[in-house]
Amino acid sequence: MSRVGKKVIEIPSAVSVVFANEICTVKGPKGELTFGLDSRITHTREGETLSFHRNGEDKKVRAMHGLTRARIAWMIEGVLNGFTKNLQIEGVGYKAEMRGKSLQLSLGFSHAILFIPPDGIEFVVSSPTLLAIKGYDKEVVGEVAAKVRKLRPPEPYKGKGVRYVGEYVRRKTGKSAGK
Repeated sequence: MSRVGKKVIEIPSAVSVVFANEICTVKGPKGELTFGLDSRITHTREGETLSFHRNGEDKKVRAMHGLTRARIAWMIEGVLNGFTKNLQIEGVGYKAEMRGKSLQLSLGFSHAILFIPPDGIEFVVSSPTLLAIKGYDKEVVGEVAAKVRKLRPPEPYKGKGVRYVGEYVRRKTGKSAGK
């Protein structure tokens, strides 16, 4: 049995979880999320707890069992507390600043990059080199963070670029002078 899939989810009082026509809808203080369920995955709700069971033992159903439970748990966490990804910008002249709700990045190109956030995403620039991406959908927060990082990934020689806070970038030595 799936280790993740068999865990029970506690539903907080501020969150409502509704199952209808193989679609799960989770509503909370921060927003609303939906997820389509596989027909071979069933759910059982007892009071304020939720558990998932599978009808079958093939590889696809076993994978969907754990995925379904994890996604619903993320949705509950997201609409209740939200998710944050922190990025760090390194390099001389590299910086981030807010332009209304959009993010303007100076990353060493001849032009500044204006990044417009999708719905449900908020940028917070605490200093010109620290950026936080906040939202209630874990998947979208991670996707936006990856897109911002992809604009100028960290390079291995000087370490310049956009990286996740705490990310280790393996440094290389440059050319050796003279032999």
